[in-house]
This record gives sequence, structure tokens and C-alpha cells, in this order.
Amino acid sequence: MPKILFSNASPYSAKVRMAAHQAGIAFEPVTTETVNPPASLIEANPLGKIPVFIPDDGGAIYDSRVIIQYLNRESKGSLFPRNGAKRLEAEQMEALCDGICDAALAHVYERRMRPEEHVSQTWLERQWDKVERALDLVNDQKISLPTKVHAGHLALRATLAYLALRFEGKWEKKRGKLTRWADRFDRKFPELAKYLPKG
Repeated sequence: MPKILFSNASPYSAKVRMAAHQAGIAFEPVTTETVNPPASLIEANPLGKIPVFIPDDGGAIYDSRVIIQYLNRESKGSLFPRNGAKRLEAEQMEALCDGICDAALAHVYERRMRPEEHVSQTWLERQWDKVERALDLVNDQKISLPTKVHAGHLALRATLAYLALRFEGKWEKKRGKLTRWADRFDRKFPELAKYLPKG
């Protein structure tokens, strides 16, 4: 059975595990440390980053967007719309959500990894500005509850769950459309909720 090396709190891991479930591809989840990465992770991905998808035939696939494309091919296109314009929308949503997570994680690591006296408030504000702008863009778009889930939806749900985990109370104001969408998504697709980021 294929394996997914992942972290419970990682939004990228959540997106990939939801995608594998949605694509009908069974996998063995392998919780993997990244601060002090084990040899198994370094051997799979020299960057020491998760998630990593390890197929039955060996090798390793990373990063999350590459894994999503692989899962889409393996499932004969189940993770993206076939219409070119709609597929582009899904791919851009995934890219935007990954960018939000990149900035949010940079914010977390700045506070977590540096001594307090060396934390750069300018850096934190710059990263948070990226998060705010991107969230406003998504919130202003027409985002309806999907009948058929695609990778963009999965990326958005994983991103909102990560923000709820690490930045509760700091992003939701004036973005009720996003919080309501996340709640309705979980009610409609409860089988995916177990993969969302957890502390």
C-alpha cells in the first residue's frame, strides 16, 4: 500500500490526504517529525519536508502540488474539472491557498524558532499582510458549496482549518462567508474532516 509521510498540523498534509481519499487511493499514513527529520524522511525528500507520497513501486513524490497532480492522473482526472477554464480556477485556488499557508507558517516559525528579542515584527506584519490580502480575495469571490470536490476546494478547506488552529480569532472578522463555507463543507463531506490540521 502507498504511504503518505505527514504531520497532523500541516495544511499541505491535510490537502494531500483529503485528495487521496477523494481520489479513492488507499494509503498508509505515517506521522513524521520535521524539526528533527528522521533518516526515512531525508531519504524520501532531501529537503526534509512533508508531505511525501511513496507509491508501491518505490520512489517518492513531493511537494503537495506535485502529489495532487500525481493523484489526479492516477485517478483519471478525479481532482480537477475537465473544462480548461474551470481547471485553471481550481489550480489558482490551490496555489493561492498554498501561498496563504506559506505566509502563515513563516509567521509561526518566526515566533517559534527565534528568541523573543530577535523576532522581527516587520517580518511578521509582512507575512500577515499576505494572508489578509489573499483571504480578502477569496472571501470576495463567489464560493459555493461544491457538488463535486476538486483540489482547490480541498486546499481552501485545509487552509481555513490551519488558520483556525494557529490563528483563532485573528482572521475571521468580516470573513463570515469563509467560516460558513468551511462549516457547511464539513457537514456535507464529513469523511474528509478527519484529515484536517490538528494540534
